[in-house]
Amino acid sequence: MRRKDREITDRRAIDAIIRASRVCRLALCDGGAPYLVPLCFGYDGSHLYFHSADQGRKIDILQRSPRVCFELDILHGIVASDQPCGWGMRYESVVGFGMAEILCDPREKAQALGWIMKQYGGPHGPFPESSLEKTLVIRVAIQEITGKCHD
Repeated sequence: MRRKDREITDRRAIDAIIRASRVCRLALCDGGAPYLVPLCFGYDGSHLYFHSADQGRKIDILQRSPRVCFELDILHGIVASDQPCGWGMRYESVVGFGMAEILCDPREKAQALGWIMKQYGGPHGPFPESSLEKTLVIRVAIQEITGKCHD
């Protein structure tokens, strides 16, 4: 990271940013082209979870190439200035890398969906078996992660 003065290395602070975020952007590599999708997510401290339909470009890419990058952020405000180059933002962000896998076990899927519901303050289950059968769940094992802030 170029701006070491803005780097967040404390994992508890990084976890707090993730838990306060509302959207996770998942970046995939489709051959030589990037593909980015904003998603609802869940977090258990070492994995990110996403739910999805069982078809589509995102799933096709993940089946070919499970390595992903992700980003989450919280915008705290715009810093206005009389000078155009004096403008800025107060924010916290997290960027990381991991390996994605599609979960097949109904118990793992239910647990993952519980983490997603917890992220947004919803009920944690139980989930109907019919919903578990038709919902694809992706788990990303976090391999690298860093945070950044500007206050």
